[in-house]
Amino acid sequence: MGAAQSSADEFVREPLGVQERITADGSSPWPVEAGRYRLVAARACPWANRIVITRRLLGLEPVLSMGIAGPLHDERSWRFHNDPGNVDPVLGIEYLRTAYEKAVPGYDKGVTVPAMVEVASGKVVTNAYRELEFDLSTQWTALHRAGAPDLWPVEHRDEIAAISDEVFHDVNNGVYKCGFAKGQRSYEKAYDALFARLDALSSRLSTQRYLVGDTITQADIRLWVTLVRFDAAYHGHFKCNRQKLTELPVLWAYARDLFQTPGFGDTIDFAQIKQHYYGVHTEINPTGIVPEGPDVSGWLTEHGRESLGGRPFGRGTPPGPPPAGEQVPPLT
Repeated sequence: MGAAQSSADEFVREPLGVQERITADGSSPWPVEAGRYRLVAARACPWANRIVITRRLLGLEPVLSMGIAGPLHDERSWRFHNDPGNVDPVLGIEYLRTAYEKAVPGYDKGVTVPAMVEVASGKVVTNAYRELEFDLSTQWTALHRAGAPDLWPVEHRDEIAAISDEVFHDVNNGVYKCGFAKGQRSYEKAYDALFARLDALSSRLSTQRYLVGDTITQADIRLWVTLVRFDAAYHGHFKCNRQKLTELPVLWAYARDLFQTPGFGDTIDFAQIKQHYYGVHTEINPTGIVPEGPDVSGWLTEHGRESLGGRPFGRGTPPGPPPAGEQVPPLT
């Protein structure tokens, strides 16, 4: 996501700065339109990863281009340091902050990913990731690929929202509460809540393949982006070390199942994830040394979750391979 702040001993996430909507129903000044916007993401960031996966599953690549900020940044914000000349080839900017300042002169809030940028003006339209992932599923339907899954089935929306809220507070944000705690008591409170929630999720997933219903929903995407980063970053770097993910049999199998599902593992670059967490959070890792491990080859091993049934894409179909220029390195 990006910038964060702490209050007293507890970690508090900064409010989002440009909370607009992109809609097809006329409810906002920003209409859904093919080619009008560019999604700026980062391979390292779990919040951005949620939107990248959603875009992949819905097949929006031809109508919504994507820029990838590099894993390293400084106080000036996310930077396109992996692109030729350190500049996004479509937006022509080096730092994402430029797009925020075009939208809001004197912008003084967090410069975060994901961000939707209007290509013609170079202005950030929104960085409201929760609304964006819902709107991509429900407002962009005319531009979905044939066979796109329903990630927000109407009959399960209340349940998806409830589980997602628990996952956000205790897991997605919970690992950050552990990592950026400024006091022992705050750390232990977040640690206990994190692993209590993981235990509850493990129990739930022991008898069903996905979190809600028998298909992949947005709830699975929200949980998975934290699980896939757990051993590479949160276990050691954020002191979330009761167990590794690989030592939690149900969640490890669930995470592998999704990793091997088109649209999930093909968005993950473990090298960039580690470069970001260990290279940017200097208050936690002042040496900037990036660990060599863990071994990630296990992500491709059999998971056995098919025995629980379920239809990954419901009545839909898997997405095709990632477009040229969006592939991630294969696991080694």
